[in-house]
Amino acid sequence: MTARQEVAKREPTEVQAKAREQELVLAPAVDVFENAQGITVQAEMPGVSKDRLNVQADRNSLLIEGDVVIDMPAGIEALYADVQATKYQRSFVLSGELATDQIEANLKDGVLTVRIPKRAEFQPRKVEVRTA
Repeated sequence: MTARQEVAKREPTEVQAKAREQELVLAPAVDVFENAQGITVQAEMPGVSKDRLNVQADRNSLLIEGDVVIDMPAGIEALYADVQATKYQRSFVLSGELATDQIEANLKDGVLTVRIPKRAEFQPRKVEVRTA
């Protein structure tokens, strides 16, 4: 086997490169807070724009996905990159106490904030005390 054939054998094919690219997913750093009204999830997703963000919720799950677009000037190629994946993805199992139909999401300065309120029957309520 020639040296050229050996190098070609070690280089990934286009199909292998695409499969590897699909496997490389970053889990964003996340903080989850809970109070009497519901939960708040804050996910660090630098480089993700609003139009490349996907937040989905159903009865018992929350999915957060985002793609980063790295703009390289024409004619320049990266020789080394610490971050090779350009996709963030994280999922969570949600409690049945949460009203996923009332979810709110906000993206600011690379931080995605998702607020999911508790259903009304699970929120504390003040009971009026009457005098006789």
